Amino acid sequence: MALLITKKCTNCDMCEPECPNGAISMGDNIYEINPNLCTECKGHYEIPTCQSVCPITNCIVTDPEHVETEEELLEKFVIIQGLA
Repeated sequence: MALLITKKCTNCDMCEPECPNGAISMGDNIYEINPNLCTECKGHYEIPTCQSVCPITNCIVTDPEHVETEEELLEKFVIIQGLA
């Protein structure tokens, strides 16, 4: 699953530089996660770094519109990193 930044976002700028895939960018009002680039940090870290640095509880959650298995996320990681 890709992750989703909710409306709780305060634009603290903590998550964007932590994303190893460059999936996070500023949207119209709050930061957004590009689901095509989000691997939930699979291939990089044990847990998503954006969630670990976010000071707001439950601000970054799984995106129900972009459900993927761990295998699919790892395949996406390989493609994004140019390892395929």
